[in-house]
Amino acid sequence: MSFPIIRMRRLRANEKIRCMVREHHLRVDDLIYPVFVTPGQGVRKEVSSMPGIYNFSIDELLKELQQVVDLGIPGIIIFGVLDEEEKDEVGSGAYDESGIVQQAVQEVKNKFPHLLVITDVCLCEFTNHGHCGIVKGNYVDNDATLELLAKTAVSHAKAGADMVAPSDMMDGRVAAIRQALDEHGFVNIPIMSYSAKYASSYYGPFREAAGSAPQFGDRKAYQMDPPNSDEALRETWLDIQEGADIVMVKPGLAYMDILRRIKDEFGYPTAVYNVSGEYAMFKAAAQNGWIDEKKVVLETLTAFKRAGADMIITYYAVEAAQWLKEER
Repeated sequence: MSFPIIRMRRLRANEKIRCMVREHHLRVDDLIYPVFVTPGQGVRKEVSSMPGIYNFSIDELLKELQQVVDLGIPGIIIFGVLDEEEKDEVGSGAYDESGIVQQAVQEVKNKFPHLLVITDVCLCEFTNHGHCGIVKGNYVDNDATLELLAKTAVSHAKAGADMVAPSDMMDGRVAAIRQALDEHGFVNIPIMSYSAKYASSYYGPFREAAGSAPQFGDRKAYQMDPPNSDEALRETWLDIQEGADIVMVKPGLAYMDILRRIKDEFGYPTAVYNVSGEYAMFKAAAQNGWIDEKKVVLETLTAFKRAGADMIITYYAVEAAQWLKEER
């Protein structure tokens, strides 16, 4: 059968019908809000390339998170930010049990015990060279870095983190973290692995926010090469074999094909990171009146769901949650 017996437009005739046959739904429960925390008191410093996103001291972060909780956003992911003089070659601030992330986790869980707190596990925000691991010569030493990543994850778990998320892209880091967590009694702490993290040009605003730009070279020797897609399946499969509970694709917009392939291949809980460059582009276009920000953002986040994401890390989490509640 075909036209005129079949008319596809019948099921698009009005909003009630469209809702009934809608295949994918974006919900507040899908959202994870990234936050940046820095030492001090009363700090609320806007990131110039990310309007509406701030570096917070812990006291200000707690104020910000009240609306996150009130909106029903289920979780946050915490990134630490240090001044340059506080960093060193081995990123010791990352695994300091009194470090800024560890303090933030404790305070957030004390005030909002039911908020899911995820921590980024990486060294780049804490090293004075800006790389994600231990540098020997001009090369990031993979195996020497694993011990420090595992130590970081354990310190986050001790502070009360509900989940750890290694973003460094070192080989074997999921296995090293899983072993360390288990040995310290944290067998129930899940790992959300940045499994397919590309050496992308979309990260610029984040590096301003976190002060984590490499001081020499780039990260192409450990993050993935953008033209590759089969490699993403291998990376993800290895992370699953090593004990990852959730896998992730980063960035989102330019890698929806990767997201779809990973979801189809493994059927694992899958996250996508709607990264800083994507956020900044939308904000700039909206401020210039070139797009309808609400419509474009919700369309994009829904596209991530359609491509296979179960959860979306996005700087738009608060605004998207507000918009979704308005539409009810």
